[in-house]
Amino acid sequence: MASPSTPHPGPAAASPKMPPQIPFIIGNEGCERFSFYGMRSILTVFLMSSLLLSVPEPLRQGEAKEVFHTFVIGVYFFPLLGGWLADRFFGKYRTILWLSLLYCVGHACLAVFENNLHGFYTGLFLIALGSGGIKPLVSSFIGDQFDKGNCSLARKVFDAFYWIVNFGSFFASLLSPVLLKHYGASVAFGIPGFLMALATLIFWSGRHRYVHLPPAGRQPHGFLAVVRSALGHGGAGQWLALAGLVGAIASLFLIPSIGFVAAVCLALVLAMGFGGAGAWLQLEQLRGQHPDTAIDGARAVLRLLVLFALVTPFWSLFDQKASTWVLQADQMSKPEWFQSSMMQALNPALVMLLIPFNNLVLYPLMERLGLRVTALRRMGAGIACAGLAWIVVGGLQLWLDDGHTVSIVWQVLPYALLTLGEVLVSATGLEFAYSQAPLAMKGVITSFWNLSVTIGNLWVLLANASVKSPSVTASIQSAGTSVTAFQMFFFAGFALLAALLFALYARGYRLQDNYRS
Repeated sequence: MASPSTPHPGPAAASPKMPPQIPFIIGNEGCERFSFYGMRSILTVFLMSSLLLSVPEPLRQGEAKEVFHTFVIGVYFFPLLGGWLADRFFGKYRTILWLSLLYCVGHACLAVFENNLHGFYTGLFLIALGSGGIKPLVSSFIGDQFDKGNCSLARKVFDAFYWIVNFGSFFASLLSPVLLKHYGASVAFGIPGFLMALATLIFWSGRHRYVHLPPAGRQPHGFLAVVRSALGHGGAGQWLALAGLVGAIASLFLIPSIGFVAAVCLALVLAMGFGGAGAWLQLEQLRGQHPDTAIDGARAVLRLLVLFALVTPFWSLFDQKASTWVLQADQMSKPEWFQSSMMQALNPALVMLLIPFNNLVLYPLMERLGLRVTALRRMGAGIACAGLAWIVVGGLQLWLDDGHTVSIVWQVLPYALLTLGEVLVSATGLEFAYSQAPLAMKGVITSFWNLSVTIGNLWVLLANASVKSPSVTASIQSAGTSVTAFQMFFFAGFALLAALLFALYARGYRLQDNYRS
C-alpha cells in the first residue's frame, strides 16, 4: 500500500488543492446510501403488510417498530467492530472493501427470502454488519486524504459527503415505496442491492489513488492501554468500574421484558459508562507509568465521549421518523397515490437545500452579527431543534386522537425542524469526530460517534418496553392522553434537557486539531 505523501513547501502550499481521489469515495457513498435508505424506507411497511402477518394485529405495530429499531441498533453497533479491525489489523481500505461484499450478500438475502422470516432476518444482520462496519471508516477514510496543508477544505468535503448521502436517500425514499407497491418485495429490495454492488465497484476503482494510512497495531501507550492501567490501579475508580460490570450483568436478566438486543446494549452502556468514569478518576496516578502525552490524550478522548453521550437523545428522536412518524402518517389524510413512507423523502430533500443555505447564507450572516458559529454550538442547537420538532408532532397526535381529520401536509413543519437539527448535529459531527480523534484512533473514535446512534435507539426500545405494562398504560390514559402522544412529548423533553446539558458541558471543552502533518 502507498504511504501518505509529505507536502513540499513552496508557492503551491499557499493554495490548498482538493485531493483528486475524493470523487471515488463520494460516488461510492451516494450509491451505498441509496441502497441502505432504499431498503430502510420500506422496511417498517413491508414488515407490517407482509412478513409479520402471523403476528396478531394489535401487536403487529409494536413488533414492526421493535424489529426496525433493533436493526438500526445493529447498524450503529457494528462500527465498533469495523473501527477496531481497521485501526488494529487491516487498515481502512481493505476493511471497507471486504465488509462491502458482505453488505451485497445481505441485500441479496432480502430480495430472495421475501417470504422466509429467518432468511430475511439473516439479510438484515448482514446489512447491519456491512453497513455498520464501513460507516465510520468511509468518513474517516475521507479525512485521511487530507493533511494540515489542505485540511481547510475538509469541512467542505464532509458537507459534500453528507449532501450526497441525502441525495441517495432522497431518490431511494421516493422510489422504493413505489417499487414495493407495483413490483413487489424482490424488485424493491433487489434494486438497492444492485446499487450497493455498484458502490463497491466505484470504491475499488480508486484503489491506486488513495492515501493509505497503515493500521496502528497494538499501542502500548494507546487509549485502551491507559484505561486498563487506570482501572487496574485499584481505588475508587476500580470499584466504580466493578459497579458498572455488576449493573451490566444484572441488565441481562431483563431480556424477557425488554428483549435480547436492548438488554445487551444496556449492558454495554453501563460497562462503558462506569468504566470510563472510573478510569477518569485515576488517570493522574499513572504519571510515570505512561507518557504524559498518552495520559492527556486519554483524558481528551474521555471528554469527547461525554459529548457523544449527550448527543444520543437526538438520535432517539431522529430515527423514529422512519417508524413512529410513518405510523402517524398512516392516520392522516393524503392523496390516494401517496404512500406514508414516501414522506421520508422530504428529509433528504431539505438536507440538500439546508447544507448550501447554511454555508452560504446563515453561517456568514451570523458571523457578521458577531455570533461565532462553532461546531459545538451548531450541535447543541441541533439537539434543541429536534426537541421542538417532537413538540409539534406531539401536538398533531393530540389532534388525531381527538378524532380530527389532519392533512399529512402538517408533517412538513416537524420534518423541517428535525432536518435542520440533523444538519447541525450530524453533518457537523462527522468532521468534528475526525478532527478530535488521535491519529491512531480515527476509526475507533468515529465508531463511537456512530455508537451514539445505537444508544439513541436503545432509549426508544426501553421507552417502548416501559409502556407495555398495563398499569403504566392505564396511568397515561387516565390523564386523557394516548400512549403515543405521551411518548412524543416525553422524547421532546428528553432532547431539550440534553441540549441544555450539552451546551453547559461544551463551554469547558478544548478543541483539538488532529489532522496528519
